[in-house]
Amino acid sequence: MSLTAGIVGLPNVGKSTLFNAITQAGAEAANYPFATIDPNVGIVEVPDERLNKLSELVQPKKTIPTTFEFTDIAGIVKGASKGEGLGNQFLSHIRQVDAICQVVRCFRDDNITHVSGKVDPLDDIETINLELILADLETVNKRLQRVEKMARQKEKEAVAEYNLLTKVKEGLEAEKPVRALEFSDDEWKLVKGLHLLTSKPALYAANVSEADVQNPDANEEVQKVKEYAANENAEVIVVCAKIEEEIAELDGEEKEMFLNDLGITESGLDQLIKRSYHLLGLGTYFTAGEPEVRAWTFPKGIKAPQAAGIIHSDFERGFIRAETVSYDDLMEAGSMGKARDNGRARLEGKDYIVQDGDVIHFRFNV
Repeated sequence: MSLTAGIVGLPNVGKSTLFNAITQAGAEAANYPFATIDPNVGIVEVPDERLNKLSELVQPKKTIPTTFEFTDIAGIVKGASKGEGLGNQFLSHIRQVDAICQVVRCFRDDNITHVSGKVDPLDDIETINLELILADLETVNKRLQRVEKMARQKEKEAVAEYNLLTKVKEGLEAEKPVRALEFSDDEWKLVKGLHLLTSKPALYAANVSEADVQNPDANEEVQKVKEYAANENAEVIVVCAKIEEEIAELDGEEKEMFLNDLGITESGLDQLIKRSYHLLGLGTYFTAGEPEVRAWTFPKGIKAPQAAGIIHSDFERGFIRAETVSYDDLMEAGSMGKARDNGRARLEGKDYIVQDGDVIHFRFNV
């Protein structure tokens, strides 16, 4: 699956430093606006302790984690929706991502300039959100002009769309992102078809100083970001991009020791990857055998044949059954054979909805 979260933020908030840490791809990090012009794309492994435990159990020849994609998008400034700075490029790049991760500066450093001359995370958030809202308003107004005539002729579908567009427009004019509005299931299907920027699921990464890592809740700016996010159905994680860049260069044992010294159990990057992954409604199922133990990404809610098709189209086309056991049941049993003996392994058919953590062996015939 190729789903991606776009990392956005004002210039010099730590956006590209965070991206470097995520991907170790060496995106340029410079103390001036627009250091990142073309979007850098990085593919990262999704941390999952279940995969490691399965490998210990099965002892395969190789272990393959599933992955997730991040895109580092150019810094935005006021007026982007009107083409200011790299606004048009920014908006076109953000349209191509599935979720938005907005890096917000919650640290003070006189050596790193702020584009607006002050550290104010809510002002930063509102600057970006307003530009996205203005861009969405333009899209909605254009669509309204096309639909209005048909709605006047009482065409049922046009009337429904016109009413929805009016509702969305009123929300945007009140400076509310579309994701903060309430919709019925039918309305949401129509909203998705509009591909609005503020309808994308959002995550705020509050970038703090090294001194705030152990107790981020003491940072007033972080608290402000959390309160703001709660009002628009968005999530918040706390990271120190500078520390994360250091952690990214360490191997497993060194990383664990470093985290222990900091007094934290999980790096901010691991949280970011996991939360972005789940933000898009993604889950992980596993295949486990002597050749390899592997994690596979799937959109939650799909049925077994579609999950099989993620491995290969032939698996979906010739799907017969899926021998399935939950990760917890398999670990408790100690082996697939014992899981079968205990009645924990099941043969599921075409209507089975795959669950996060399922360990599956697909049976197919082409």
